[in-house]
Amino acid sequence: MKHWLHWLPGLDAFSRYEAEWLRHDCVAGLVLAAMLVPIGIAYAEASGLPGIYGLYATIVPLLAYAVFGPSRILVLGPDSALAAVILSVVVPHSGGNPLRTITLASMMAIVSGVVCILAGIARLGFVTELLSKPIRYGYMNGIALTVLISQLPKLLGFSIESEGPMRSLWRIAGAIFEGRVNLVASGIGLTTLIVILLLQNNRRMPGILIAVVGAAVVVGMFNLGARHGVTVLGPLPQGLPGFAIPWIDYSDLVPVLVGGCAIALVSFADTSVLSRAYAARLGDRVDPNQEMVGLGVANLATGLFHGFPVSSSGSRTPVAEAAGARTQLTGVVGALAIALLLLAAPNLLQHLPEAALAAVVIAAAISLIEVTDLKRIYRIQQWEFWLSIACLIGVAVFGVIPGVCLAIAIAIAEFLWDGWRPHFAVLGRADGVKGYHDITRYPAARQIPGLVLFRWDAPLFFANAEFFKERALEAVAKSPTQARWLVVAAEPVTSVDITAGDIVAELDAALQARGIELCFAELKDPVKDKLKRFGLVALLGEKYFFPTIGAAVSRYLEMNDVEWDDWEDRAKG
Repeated sequence: MKHWLHWLPGLDAFSRYEAEWLRHDCVAGLVLAAMLVPIGIAYAEASGLPGIYGLYATIVPLLAYAVFGPSRILVLGPDSALAAVILSVVVPHSGGNPLRTITLASMMAIVSGVVCILAGIARLGFVTELLSKPIRYGYMNGIALTVLISQLPKLLGFSIESEGPMRSLWRIAGAIFEGRVNLVASGIGLTTLIVILLLQNNRRMPGILIAVVGAAVVVGMFNLGARHGVTVLGPLPQGLPGFAIPWIDYSDLVPVLVGGCAIALVSFADTSVLSRAYAARLGDRVDPNQEMVGLGVANLATGLFHGFPVSSSGSRTPVAEAAGARTQLTGVVGALAIALLLLAAPNLLQHLPEAALAAVVIAAAISLIEVTDLKRIYRIQQWEFWLSIACLIGVAVFGVIPGVCLAIAIAIAEFLWDGWRPHFAVLGRADGVKGYHDITRYPAARQIPGLVLFRWDAPLFFANAEFFKERALEAVAKSPTQARWLVVAAEPVTSVDITAGDIVAELDAALQARGIELCFAELKDPVKDKLKRFGLVALLGEKYFFPTIGAAVSRYLEMNDVEWDDWEDRAKG
C-alpha cells in the first residue's frame, strides 16, 4: 500500500485529511473557478482553439493532478507559455478546421504526458536543471513576445493570417495603417488590459475576473456585438468532455512529436520551479520525479478528453494560496464548479468579447517577460546575457519550436564548452598564503625546482583529453628548471573515460621519454578505481599516487636533491 501511495500522493493526502480544512478548500476552489473560466477560454483562443476546449483542458487536469500530483497547492491548466508552442503546430497543419486543431492539440498533450510519465518513472526529474537561467529567460521572453504579437489583432478588433511572429508584426502594422482597427473593440480590450495590470498585485480584488465580467456586461448591455461589430465568444456547448482518442495523419506525426516533447520540457521546467518554491514556503518536500509523473498524467488525461497541453500557473496558484487552499481538494472543487457551469449555464459567457480575452493573454505574456535579472546578468557576465538574447531572437524569428530547440542546443553547447576547454593552472608557493596557488594569479609564487604542479579543473573525457595532454606538456616545457616530476592536482577531476585514460597513458609515455615521472595528487577514490580498471595505476606505479599535494611535494623532496626553503617549514620550526 505504501508503494502505491508513493505514486498517488493525492490519495495519501486525502487519507490524512482534517475536517477543519474542508471550508478553506471549498472557498478557495470556488474563487479559483471564477478565475479559471475566463483564463481557460482566453488561452484556448490564444492557442488557436475554440474557447470551450480551454474549459475542458481545465477540468480534467485539475482532477488528475489532485490524485497524482505531489504539491498540495499547485494549480494546473492552460498556460500562456505553451500557447505559442501549440499555435505553431495547429495553425499550419489544421487547414483552418476546428476539429483538426483540437485533434492535433490533444495528441500533443498525450505525447507530452507520455514523455513526462516515462521521464518521471526513469527518475529524470533533474533534466530541466540542464537549462541555465539565462537560456530559460531567453526562450520565455521569446515565447512572451510571440504570444503578445499573436493577440494584438484580437485586441484591436481585426484578424490576420499568422505566418510567424515577425511576419505577423508586419501584417499588423499594415492592418493598422489601412484603418482596419475596430475602435470600440480595441477600447474594450485596452481598458480590460489596464484594469488587469492595475489590479494584478491586489490579492483581495480578482483583477482578471473584474475586468472580464465588466467587459462582458458592457458588451451585452449596449449590444456592441451587433451594433459595432465587436466579436464575442457566443454561447458555449452544453455538456462535459467525452473520452476520445485523437487520431492524426501520418504527415502530422513529426510536428506533433516535436511539439509535444518541447511542451514537456517547457511545462516541467516551469512546474518544477513553482513546485519547489511553494514546497519551501509551506515546509513540504516535493519529489521532482513524482512532479513529472503528476504533470504527465494530467496532460495524458486532458489529451484523451478533448483538451490540450497544460502546465502549472504562476498566476493562479497564488490565488489559490491567498484564498486559503489547504490541499489538492481545492482543485477538485474548482473543476466541479466549472463542470456545473457547463451543464447549467452555458450561455452565461456569450457576451464575453474576444478583445477582453486577448487582454487576459497579453497581461499573462507581459508577466512572463524578465528584464531585471537580465540586467544583473549583463553586468556580471555579458556572454550569458547574449546567449539569452540569441534564444529570444531564435523564438521570435524562427518560431517557437525551432526557438526552443535552439535553446536546448545552446544549453548543450554551453555545457560542453565548459568541459571541452576548462580552466587549468600551474601551481606555486605564494609567500603568506597557505597551500599552492595559480602562478598567473600570484606572479611572485615560487615553483619547486624540477617539480611541475598542474591542476586540471574539470572531468577528463573524450572532448578535452587531448587538450589536457597538450597543456600538461606545455607546462613541463615552460618550467623554469628541468622538470623531473609532473604532479596533476586532480581534486577537481570527477570522472575519467576510456579515451581520456588512453591519452593519460600517451602522456606518461611522452614524459618517460624525457625522463619525467607522471604523478597524481588528491585523486578521488571512484576516479582512482577507474584508473585501476584502465591499468593506469599499475602503469604509473601506486607510489606515484598521493593523497595530497603536500604529500607529493614532501616525497619529491625526499627523492631528489633539491634546494628548497619553504616559509611554512620555517614557521613550524
